[in-house]
Amino acid sequence: MPRDLPIGNGNLMINFDQEYNIRDVYYPHVGQDNQTVGDVSFFGVWCDGKFAWIGNPSWIKTMDYDDDSLVTRVVARSPSMGLDMTISDLVDFDRDLFLRRVELKNLKPAARSVRLYIHFDPHLCGNNIGDTIFYDPEFNGLVAYKGQRYVLMNGSIDDQFGFQSFAIGAKERDGFQGTWRDAEDGNLQQNAIAQGSVDATGMIEYKLQPSATQTAWIWWAFGKGYREVSSLDAMVRERGPASFLQRTRDYWRLWVKNDIDTSRLPQNIQRLYRRSLLIIRTHIDNNGAVIAATDSDIVQFGKDTYTYMWPRDGAIVTVALLQAGYAEITRRFFQFCSKLVTAEGFVLHKYNPDGSVGSSWHPWMSPDGKRQLPIQEDETALILWALWTHFEKFHDVEFIKPLYKPMVKTIGDFLARYREPHTRLPAASYDLWEERRGISAFTVAAVWAGLTAAARFTDAFGEPSVAEKYRRAAAEIREATERVMFDAKLGRFVRMVNVSREGEVAFDTTIDSSIAGLWIFGMFEAGDPKIVSTMEQVVSRLTVKTPIGGIARYENDYYFQVSKDLPNVAGNPWILCTLSCALWFARRAQTPDDLKKAIEILQWATERALPSGVLPEQVDPYTGKPLSVAPLTWSHASFVLAVHQVAERLNTFAAREQAAQEVRV
Repeated sequence: MPRDLPIGNGNLMINFDQEYNIRDVYYPHVGQDNQTVGDVSFFGVWCDGKFAWIGNPSWIKTMDYDDDSLVTRVVARSPSMGLDMTISDLVDFDRDLFLRRVELKNLKPAARSVRLYIHFDPHLCGNNIGDTIFYDPEFNGLVAYKGQRYVLMNGSIDDQFGFQSFAIGAKERDGFQGTWRDAEDGNLQQNAIAQGSVDATGMIEYKLQPSATQTAWIWWAFGKGYREVSSLDAMVRERGPASFLQRTRDYWRLWVKNDIDTSRLPQNIQRLYRRSLLIIRTHIDNNGAVIAATDSDIVQFGKDTYTYMWPRDGAIVTVALLQAGYAEITRRFFQFCSKLVTAEGFVLHKYNPDGSVGSSWHPWMSPDGKRQLPIQEDETALILWALWTHFEKFHDVEFIKPLYKPMVKTIGDFLARYREPHTRLPAASYDLWEERRGISAFTVAAVWAGLTAAARFTDAFGEPSVAEKYRRAAAEIREATERVMFDAKLGRFVRMVNVSREGEVAFDTTIDSSIAGLWIFGMFEAGDPKIVSTMEQVVSRLTVKTPIGGIARYENDYYFQVSKDLPNVAGNPWILCTLSCALWFARRAQTPDDLKKAIEILQWATERALPSGVLPEQVDPYTGKPLSVAPLTWSHASFVLAVHQVAERLNTFAAREQAAQEVRV
């Protein structure tokens, strides 16, 4: 189930599903730990003897954000209950505080009693063993804790703080479903404490006058001890919850910026561009890790999640942010990566947000029993590609200095050394899709880009002989790519080659959108005849021939495969693969008319977004509904990068036309 509304501040992140239930609560790192493990924390309303959780079909909902903000705007109407709700959710930009404003309107001409029910289903530290929840009469709120994880729940209406009633009890054991069941009859049992596998529900009650509107507030404070969360609660009561909403809305509107003029693009594309920047930010931990996705539902299928940092994804996301003008948050990514590079000069498959090594299926032993590196070499190389982009943008020599030897030279030496002896291409590693070991076109291009960046850095830092070593290695790789990986009979580059110990080359000629890396990272120009021939075949063969459209990842892609009608549906449409074609059309454009295809693809991506602006990894080729995770950070970064390229070309053409008009005058 997609996560329609992610909100967060880099320490605390909360995801809502498509029914507007709270599903994921990550603290103290984005993506680590999930304090609910994806289970639902409910929110419901009782009035006139009727009760409905927010996920009930009786609530007709629209789910979005305030413009240019990480404050939600959810409108829910229940004709059967005669109530309207407008709800705003936020995570304070600076403090680990989740806050909700509920504006409830009475649609009937009679005074009525209304109760709001706020449920929390904790799995503190990522499991349901040994949690404790108690009611604290000091502030009439609920506190859940285990070890160094504390969550305080409270609320208010008018100047009255605290819950009017509550329930604390067992769940997921002895036949108990949880206290949310206790709420459905409108009454809570007020058990003062429970431990083990437990949950809790608080209630706020008030009189709603005829055809009147009333506002209630709910908040959860997060910390590592009781004093920390109780201090946050006291701050909310002292300052008033409204102040946190206003300051957080203003902060994110101040945060959203763009170094490129996008005003010549349609308004809906501009809006999704800004929304993409904000959604990307929710997936970046304050320690620097860029998390691929935080949609925990994926664990239902693979018994693992996307809540890791893949250095490749992180590098691409970072470059998107760099182009938009963000300096500080991108510095944190490189500082994070500097601690991951091994003494040999490579990074591993993926990492947890705290910097520890993530799970992996890449073996350290080859089929013949010998040791091999369990890496995707493009991940190592693209860190340097992104770092050079950062340096070009900000020229921050003082920032680069401590990274120069442990990152630039250590990685550069590895890239120059880790080569296949017969072809001089990079040695075999796993491809970016994490499925095949060999020498892939995408990895070859990334390594060339990493070596080129290393040469530029070492030139700039006064080591020309080292720079020459890196440049020579990059030149050899480019020459070998053209010589070995371009199939003249097919008229295109191949996806992958494997070279035997004797030097025999085996080709994988599957059409794959990742071949675009050859021009994305600059090894070849987008208009190079070999690239044009390759990309035309990619577009022709991988375009999904249904009304949904889009570009598949590769021919007969098995991942979440919906159709075996391969001539028409080579695979599910992937957002990032489709947007790479927009990038290609934009780079080649010589006139404004040449940009029409790129803009059409941007519109296509905009139409595939959820109403909130969330972009999934892939969509169903027949229904367009999200598949796999949503949001995927890389999808949003691809949209940002494509918008930058299209906007830059539009602005160039406009400036050229204006200059021509001035000459004519």
